[in-house]
Amino acid sequence: MTDRRDELAGNLARVEERITAACAAAGRGREEVTLIVVTKTYPASDVRILSELGVRHVAENRDQDAAPKAAQCSDLPLSWHFVGQLQTNKVRSVVGYADVVQSVDRARLVTALSKEAVRAEREIGCLIQVAFDAGAGGRGERGGVAPEGVEELAGLIAGSPGLRLDGLMTVAPLTGEYAGRQQAVFDRLMDLSTDLRRAHPAANMVSAGMSADLEQAVAAGATHVRVGTAVLGVRPRLG
Repeated sequence: MTDRRDELAGNLARVEERITAACAAAGRGREEVTLIVVTKTYPASDVRILSELGVRHVAENRDQDAAPKAAQCSDLPLSWHFVGQLQTNKVRSVVGYADVVQSVDRARLVTALSKEAVRAEREIGCLIQVAFDAGAGGRGERGGVAPEGVEELAGLIAGSPGLRLDGLMTVAPLTGEYAGRQQAVFDRLMDLSTDLRRAHPAANMVSAGMSADLEQAVAAGATHVRVGTAVLGVRPRLG
């Protein structure tokens, strides 16, 4: 366990250096960017070590893995973010532990989240996942709504009991005109965030950037970066 703690501490320190340098290069304060460690496929013991090392935000993308892990770590001062494509039949479980759902991309999901949040007497933060590989009115390959659908979905979330509209999230697409153009993706997301905040001033969270491209996301203005591999190591293959 000591070896794993040392490994995670070293990796965290290197990621912290990258974020600090990216903030300095962008003329931003380090406090403007929050690190979310993506702990998917890794055990609760790693989450516990990360908490001891000062991590306060963790993310998961599969409810069947996240729910028991969150339960084992319920004593820790952590905010849990759900970042995967979310089926409506998993919403009740996810609402039980997630503080923020970053992958809201359709009206039916908003309705289900609102119903379960009210039932659980919780307030769930919601980010609209924007897909830059989605055609107008469609969804992206990895989930997400087309940019044209953001305004309508934002209004629905803002008017739904139990939900709080926090902002936007994106995953850089693998196909389409934005494939391989992370900086362009993140710059476009910031434009959408500016538009969103005109109608919803408190929705100022922008979740973008991962292990390979966090510098570009920070340069564009992201408020949160989601880092997994650079902290936890190369993920074991799922069977």
